Amino acid sequence: MSVVCIIPARYPSVRYPGKPLAMLRGAGGEARSLIERSWRAAQDVSCFDAVYVATDDDRIAGHARGFGAEVLMTSDRCRNGTERCAEALGLLGGDVGMVVNLQGDAPLTPPWFLEALVDGLRRDSQAALATPILRCDGETLSALKADRKAGRVGATTAVCDSEMRALYFSKEVIPFTSAEYGADEPTPVFHHVGVYAYRPWALHAYPDWTVGPLESLEGLEQLRFLEAGHRVLCVEVEARGRKFWELNNPEDIPRIEAMLAEMGLP
Repeated sequence: MSVVCIIPARYPSVRYPGKPLAMLRGAGGEARSLIERSWRAAQDVSCFDAVYVATDDDRIAGHARGFGAEVLMTSDRCRNGTERCAEALGLLGGDVGMVVNLQGDAPLTPPWFLEALVDGLRRDSQAALATPILRCDGETLSALKADRKAGRVGATTAVCDSEMRALYFSKEVIPFTSAEYGADEPTPVFHHVGVYAYRPWALHAYPDWTVGPLESLEGLEQLRFLEAGHRVLCVEVEARGRKFWELNNPEDIPRIEAMLAEMGLP
């Protein structure tokens, strides 16, 4: 079964216009764009048969081709990354067995997150898609709470049942806990890693499903699967000493650059 990785990227954004082209300096001081760093993260995943950048923007397309990416030009009607991946899948034809959506704001995603995701969906024949979750330590939970206190809409949290089926995703920090945790202490809160592995039938069907009230309120595309009654598998992954954070706001750039430096990533 062929596994294709698609990195959806768009230029307009309410919170951060032009985000895919934002520059991030690595440990050696070299600046690379967010979209290039995400593409390079995908190149390290052994189970991907092909990696594409999907965009409707000529600036992003030209930049991506400049660092060696294959580009799929999609329409400007896509409302989110999943719809863009669905349109890109249509351009690729019918020989794809699984599609992984590596969103272009997650350059710190390690390869084992993505490999575990693909393995998880292969094992669960009832799931329409799979997505990784990472148990927060006290330091990460404090950062999530600080973002919300400052009014920044940033990382997403997830809750799931005993069989790792997703119950809900939110921009709020859920579940609530009043406990205090040490920096390296595990907490009951899971950070949702914004990556998805879809079965092609589910991805093809997704754009035709109604946008429900939860997706509209939270602005989270994965809630459309839950609202349509489909199983979303959460795959718990381990950090193995790696830091993880998405670039959601301009204020995230220094945080991610500090993580790149701390981990020695170029």
